[in-house]
Amino acid sequence: MMKYLQKLGKALMLPVACLPICGILMGIGYALCPSTMQGGDVSGIVQMIGFFLVKAGGALIDNMAILFVIGVGVGMADDNDGTAGLAALASWLMMTNLLSVGTVTTLMPAIADNATKSLAFGKIANPFIGILAGIIGATCYNKFKGTKLPDWLSFFSGKRCVAIVSGVVSIIVSAILLFIWPLLFGALVSIGEGIVGFGPVGAGIYAFLNRLLIPTGLHHALNNVFWFDTIGLGDLTHFWAGETSADVSWSLGMYMSGFFPCMMFGIPGAALAMIQCAKDNKKKVAIGLVASAAICSFICGVTEPFEFGFMFLAPGLYVIYALLYGIFTVVAVLLGFRAGFSFSAGATDLLFSASLPAAQKTWLIIPLGIAAFIVFYVVFRFAILKFDLKTPGREDDDTDETTVKLANDNFTEVAKIILEGVGGKGNVASIDNCITRLRLEIKDYTAVDEKKIKSAGVAGVIRPGKNSVQVVIGTKVQFVADEFKKLCK
Repeated sequence: MMKYLQKLGKALMLPVACLPICGILMGIGYALCPSTMQGGDVSGIVQMIGFFLVKAGGALIDNMAILFVIGVGVGMADDNDGTAGLAALASWLMMTNLLSVGTVTTLMPAIADNATKSLAFGKIANPFIGILAGIIGATCYNKFKGTKLPDWLSFFSGKRCVAIVSGVVSIIVSAILLFIWPLLFGALVSIGEGIVGFGPVGAGIYAFLNRLLIPTGLHHALNNVFWFDTIGLGDLTHFWAGETSADVSWSLGMYMSGFFPCMMFGIPGAALAMIQCAKDNKKKVAIGLVASAAICSFICGVTEPFEFGFMFLAPGLYVIYALLYGIFTVVAVLLGFRAGFSFSAGATDLLFSASLPAAQKTWLIIPLGIAAFIVFYVVFRFAILKFDLKTPGREDDDTDETTVKLANDNFTEVAKIILEGVGGKGNVASIDNCITRLRLEIKDYTAVDEKKIKSAGVAGVIRPGKNSVQVVIGTKVQFVADEFKKLCK
């Protein structure tokens, strides 16, 4: 199970890597054009630039789930084939359409009269469904890519049937979610209603559950209880309406304030711990991923690039991470620190909310932030090293294939030997390559001679599937692949 989760975590690395720059663009954009966050007219060149940057960043942030669909679909496929990504996208489109509010209320008209159930299906296009669609696409590809159908259906044999099978599976999954999803969503709404009366401790429980549920998309259920007017609370809406605690029955801002020290300072502390704990040959990779994610979180509170970067690689650590949110929320509430957000708990929202009547003791972000940085750093570093957790830069890999050196730089000769080793061009069904590997689909696996292939001076031969051959060449793989394709014409 852990190996499967770690493979899923690795598959998410590529789409996650797209997100930090978008978050940073949005943070800068909000600073230049506050009206994009607070409402109002966009006028003047500076505000227009800010508006432009917000929309540029939001293009990917708002469609994060689709990135996960394709990333997981391709990343979880045995040979990283794009067909799996297409199948995953087909699954996503089918599930989000079948589980949309319009479709569901047509099938079950009574749901239209139930605010909670309607809200549940209104939030169906979330990262969890995206990851689920990706898994469906990849699993169907791995299992059915070599399927042979009768002659009258032969056009749909092999990879062409993968998207069809994914569609059938997606219909079944959608039918199950049709009944399960609103129950889960409703249960969380009830939990939210139940912990409102626990004061600061309740705020901490909410913050803990909020982070814990991020991978599933069900955190929206709790958010709507505490931030909006689902049960007459609405911490966010009342805060930005210019009200104070005297106008409501709770300490206004208590369900938002604790997120600021964690997102602005806690995540950078945790990121530093991950970088320091990364393997020497992977530190640059870790820096590239988590450092940019930390900057993104600090500026505008977009935390998904950081969270999805390790939640599946080290799920136990993610639980600890969520618990730290709960602890700091309780502390922030008890100390009287009050700040609010309309987007998320980053520096831009802190700056804008500081002038609102409900904001209190915003200067406490400095000591709270320092404490969060230290605590997150110490806890993450200790847990990673103590339990050998596979955070970014610490994944188990047999070799660092980017350092592999091809023994023979006569690429034509290398390609000829590999071709002989896989049984000639008549046995080659498809040719592809990644950064370090020549990826081949072959027709007859018994015709493959691994010793012959290795005699070309390559680093290794991997057989991920019955009809798949991957030749580890190193960073010069493109030159070999080009020659190989010429020989197969």
